[in-house]
Amino acid sequence: MSGKPTVGEYMTRDVETVSPDDTVSAVAKRMVESTGHKGFPVTQGRTVEGFVSAGDLLLADEDAPVFTVMSEDLIVAHPEMKVTDAARVILRSGIQKLPVVDDADNLVGIISNADVVRSQIERATPGKVGKLMRTLEQIHGIDLEEERREICLAELTPTQARVYADELEGRQYELERGLAEPLVVIDNGGVLHLADGHHRVMAAHEMGIESMDAYVIVTKSPVELGMAKTAKKEGLESIRDIEVVDYARHPLVETTKRLQ
Repeated sequence: MSGKPTVGEYMTRDVETVSPDDTVSAVAKRMVESTGHKGFPVTQGRTVEGFVSAGDLLLADEDAPVFTVMSEDLIVAHPEMKVTDAARVILRSGIQKLPVVDDADNLVGIISNADVVRSQIERATPGKVGKLMRTLEQIHGIDLEEERREICLAELTPTQARVYADELEGRQYELERGLAEPLVVIDNGGVLHLADGHHRVMAAHEMGIESMDAYVIVTKSPVELGMAKTAKKEGLESIRDIEVVDYARHPLVETTKRLQ
């Protein structure tokens, strides 16, 4: 991925669209039945003719064709546009989703405010990984490799004994909207130690999610990790051994509450 992420790297390519001749009632029904859709690009073939939002449908005749109520004053993005520039457009226009068109004005994707947030999260995580790799290399004097892959949660060995129930709600919200950071995992001779992301993992586990995206630090030969000693001391063998603390709030929340 480039140093400055582009819209093409984070847009959703499989875009739900409606036809100009679809009726208001048909589009409203699709909107209600879909997940997270408050508007659709209106396309003729691959060409974007307009955009219809929930607000456009509110007072419209249910039998009217969509092209009579859609917005034709379009704001679009280009795949090579920087995500930060798309974020400025989204912020200033109040539009939550921008259709993405190529040089031939064909619809190739859509980018939302959630995609913009995700792009910033995924830029922050590699910094954590780099810092952890440098620390491990200094402590153990070893060479490490970094991979990005999907990890089965059942194969993880946790290194944190407990998580806070109130924080799991926030992590579940992020997971539902595709905003969760990738995990950070150390593959130490085939043993997968979870270095960062215990709340995310437990939130995913409660939601029935079996695997997650992760940055994986791979040791070329097994080493005696301090976090492995901690896991053994705490009796942690799988994520099922993590205790969900529901009788105490997260220390950060308590501190903030006292300050207020």
